[in-house]
Order: sequence, then C-alpha cells, then structure tokens
Amino acid sequence: MTEQFRGLMAAFPTGVAVVTTFGQDGEPWGMTLSSLSSVSVDPPTLLVCLRYSSPTLDALVRTGSFTVNLLHHEARPAAELFSSGDPDRFRQVAWEHPTSLGGPHLVDDAHAAADCVVDHMHRTGTHVVVFGKVHTVVHRSAAQPLLYGLRRYASWPRSA
Repeated sequence: MTEQFRGLMAAFPTGVAVVTTFGQDGEPWGMTLSSLSSVSVDPPTLLVCLRYSSPTLDALVRTGSFTVNLLHHEARPAAELFSSGDPDRFRQVAWEHPTSLGGPHLVDDAHAAADCVVDHMHRTGTHVVVFGKVHTVVHRSAAQPLLYGLRRYASWPRSA
C-alpha cells in the first residue's frame, strides 16, 4: 500500500515551499516541502506537514514561529538544497531576518513569504501537521511558482 500511495501522491502536482525558522541560539533552520495548505482566510491560517524527526521541526516547536517561503519557477536549486540535508544550506542562499516573528526569508528564491505563529500541532504517522496563524505576508515578485509532480519540477506554461 505504501508504494501505491506514493505513486498516487506523485501524480498530484503542487507548489513548492521552504519552511524556515530559527533555533534557540539564532541558527537558521529550513526544509523543502510540498505539504502546504490554506486552512482559513479569517483568521489567516496555513498548515504545513513536517517529518517528525526533522531538526527544523524541533527548532520550530521551540521558537513557536516559522516562515513559509513560496518558491518561484527559477528556484529549483534552492528546493533541492533544502531537501538535501546540507548543513551549510543557509550559506548558499541569500536570506534575511524578518522584522517580526518568523524564520529566514529566502530573498532571491521566494516570490512570497508568510510569517506564522504556531497555533497548534497534530502528529500523524511519520509527520506533524503544524497550523500557523499568518501575521505577515511579503510579496517579492510576480514570478511564476515552482511546481512539483510526477517526481519532477516544473512551472506554469506561459500564456499566449
């Protein structure tokens, strides 16, 4: 059943985001994910799903805030970097500290970012669903979003 489920989800294209946060010592943490959903517009709430054993999740739980960086169509290298586990990933991308709560903003790779405060969490299987109330949204560009499906990256087709 596991392989059938993986095949099912691979056939479902979705946007790509990098969730970021800071550790207690101020160290940046982040990981690529495609498990992101809008839950509510009022109050604005997002949910993200992170692997239970993720150090990014550990840091997020401790600080109580995070940022969802929505990647643009030219940010595949950042998506791959943040899914690689490379401990030096934040030395390889441009980022800035938000002016309020949240995690690092990926200034060259994200077309938009949402800073969130953890509302509540729920563990299911290998992952934790984190509900975050959005308190700040930053739009950086009108670039096309990066998509992932059928085990590959893509972007929206250009309209005529």
